[in-house]
Amino acid sequence: MQRTINQLICTLFATAILVSCSSGVSLQTYFVDKQEAKNFISQDVPLSMMKIDQTNFTEAQKDAYNSVSKLNFLGYKADENNAEALKAEIDIVKTILSDAKYNDLVEFSDKGRKILVKYIGTNEEADEVIIFGSSNELGFAVVRVLGNNMSPDKMVNLVGAIQKAGVDESQLNDIMNFFK
Repeated sequence: MQRTINQLICTLFATAILVSCSSGVSLQTYFVDKQEAKNFISQDVPLSMMKIDQTNFTEAQKDAYNSVSKLNFLGYKADENNAEALKAEIDIVKTILSDAKYNDLVEFSDKGRKILVKYIGTNEEADEVIIFGSSNELGFAVVRVLGNNMSPDKMVNLVGAIQKAGVDESQLNDIMNFFK
């Protein structure tokens, strides 16, 4: 009887572990798997290291800016020899981002570049904001925006404010040089 109970408990425990493990690839595991791979670049950037002129930010934009703690960047460089690999990697990222846990925020195209912004969380608070941009000529980039008390609406507002604020481009030289 004791042996049967032990086997039952072990079976239930093993089943619980197997069920809780997701067989799908998450964006986080994709980042980890690809950070050292050929044609990829990976960089973690604390927002405190970025020099962004906040003088014209509204209170809501400052609040959104202060809610962000760091950016995880993963980029894939396109070249004439990896068009099929580029398409395959883009498809993998799109499949990951098609999961129901990723909520649509913004999607647009500009000069052959496609930008997709999604978030994980509720309409009031985003746990993570994901920016995915791709271009057949350059490659693609995925940025995970991590922080506390991030609001999807404020994040959209913040993106526009940062574009106008001017960012010291020398801070992004390593990343930009990778795509050249």
